[in-house]
Amino acid sequence: MNFIAPSAELLQHLLTVNGAIMSKPIIPILENFLFDISDNQLKIYSTDLETSMTTSITVESKENMKVAVPSKMVIDILRSLPDQGVAFNIDPNTYGIEVVNNNGRYKMAGQDGVDFPAMPETNADGSFTVASNVLLRAISKTLFAAGSDELRMNLTGLFLEFKGDSVNFVATDANKLVRLTRKDINPGVEGGILIPKKPLNLLKTALPNDETPVIIDYNRSNVYFTFGDTRLICRLLEDKYPDYAAVIPQENPNIITISRMALLSSINRISIFASKTTYQVRLKVTGNELTISAEDIEMANEAVEKIPCEFEGDDMEIGFNAKFLKEMLSTLDGDQVQLCLSAPNRAGLVIPNENERDEDITMLIMPMMLNNY
Repeated sequence: MNFIAPSAELLQHLLTVNGAIMSKPIIPILENFLFDISDNQLKIYSTDLETSMTTSITVESKENMKVAVPSKMVIDILRSLPDQGVAFNIDPNTYGIEVVNNNGRYKMAGQDGVDFPAMPETNADGSFTVASNVLLRAISKTLFAAGSDELRMNLTGLFLEFKGDSVNFVATDANKLVRLTRKDINPGVEGGILIPKKPLNLLKTALPNDETPVIIDYNRSNVYFTFGDTRLICRLLEDKYPDYAAVIPQENPNIITISRMALLSSINRISIFASKTTYQVRLKVTGNELTISAEDIEMANEAVEKIPCEFEGDDMEIGFNAKFLKEMLSTLDGDQVQLCLSAPNRAGLVIPNENERDEDITMLIMPMMLNNY
C-alpha cells in the first residue's frame, strides 16, 4: 500500500488540474498525472509544457514515491465509485497501479514519475495579491473579447497592465475591446504581462468565488497563480501588446442611456433577421427613441423595433455587429447602460450607468458600414 485517500476528495483535486492535460500530446507521458507521495501528502501535477497545474491532498501513506497515473482512467474509476476510502498500491518495479476499495480492485499501467517534466521554478521579478472573487470577476468580464487568430498572437491573450496602485485587465480582437480597471489591486510597479487564453479559462474553473487570497508572481517568461492548495503556472505571450488606449475615443458627445435588458432583448430578436454573413444591426436614435433594425436582402428578411431611451446629443445612425453587442450587454451588470457615440464611422463605447465599487469597465465596439435602404 502506498496511500489511502477519500475517493470524492481525490476526484475533486484531480478535476481541478485535469484541464492542463492535452489529449494525444507529442510526449505520451503528458497524458498522465504525476502523483508525488511524500510524508502523508499527495502532490498532483499536470502539464502540457505551456501550462502546468499542481494541487495537494493529505493522505495516509507509508512510502514515498513518484508515479505517472493515466488521467482519464483514474478520473473515470473515481467518478464511478461511491464516496469511500480508496487505496492505491504501486509496484515499484513495473509501476503498475492497483486501486482497491470495498467493492473490488482495478489495475492500470503507470509509468516512472522520474520521466515526468519538472515544474517550472518560481523566480519572480514581481508579486502582488488579489482576492479570488475579484480576479474571477475581472477574467470573466474581459476574456470573451480576446481574439483567436494565431497570426495575431498578441491579441489572443489578456493583458494585465500595472499602474502602480491599480491594474487594467484588457482584451481585444481588433473589433471589440474591454478594459476593466481594478483600483483595489496594488502591484506597486508600472508594466504589464500578457497571459494566454487557455490557462485563464482553467483559472476561471479552479478559482473559488470568495475572498481567498491569490498570490500572483511573475517574471519575463512565466506567471504563477497560487491559492489554497492549488497553483497554476503558465508561459507568457512574448508579443508586444498594441497601444489599445489610442483607439478609445475620448470625446463622445452623443450618449444613449437605456435599459440593459430591454436593449439586449431587442437585439436578440432583431438579430434573427440580420444577414448571417455580417450580423449587422442598425441603431438610429431620434429624440428619446432608439430604433433597432436589421435586414437580410438575399433572404428578404427584415425586422424593426423601437424602445424608449434617454439621449443627449445629435440624432444619428450607426451599425454594429449584433453578436458583439449581445456579448457585451450579457457580460455587463446593472439595470442601465450607456452607449457613448461620436460619429457613425468611429468606435462606440458601451459602459454601465454605474460602476461597481473599486471597478471601472469600458467596452468598445467598432462600427460597421451602413448600406442605405
